[in-house]
Order: sequence, then C-alpha cells, then structure tokens
Amino acid sequence: MHWFLYILLCDNKSYYVGITKDLDKRVSEHVNKESRYTKRFNDIELVYTEKFKTETEVVKREKQIKGWSFNKKKSLIEKNKKY
Repeated sequence: MHWFLYILLCDNKSYYVGITKDLDKRVSEHVNKESRYTKRFNDIELVYTEKFKTETEVVKREKQIKGWSFNKKKSLIEKNKKY
C-alpha cells in the first residue's frame, strides 16, 4: 500500500497539506467536515497529490511543503496541473 501527500484548497484562500494511506476516505472526511482544521471551510478542493512507498518519505515531504509560502505551494500546484 502507498502513502499519499495531498493539498487541499480551502475557500480559495488557504492550502491544507496532509498525508494518508486512503486518499479517497481522507478527502471525504475533509469535505464532510470531519476534520478539525478544515471543518470551518465551506469549499474544499483536492488540488494536488504525490504518492510515496514509505511513511518516512511522505512525512519528510509533508514537512518540506508545510514550510513553504502560499505562493510557493500555488506554483507547485500550477506546475503540475493536468489540462
């Protein structure tokens, strides 16, 4: 089983960065206001994912991206968008 890093766009004004083994379930929890941080937002959109083989790798990447500015995260997302 793989690990996923994901980024959510919340109400078009902030990014939430998280990790999970079950991406569909976790995104559903966010959308259904079952997550402490994101429950205050009305509009949540999955905008980016990366897949990893180990928990160590995904945690390292999560820490890296969480340290980035809004604009740097936006640039990563835009660069990897599939049109």
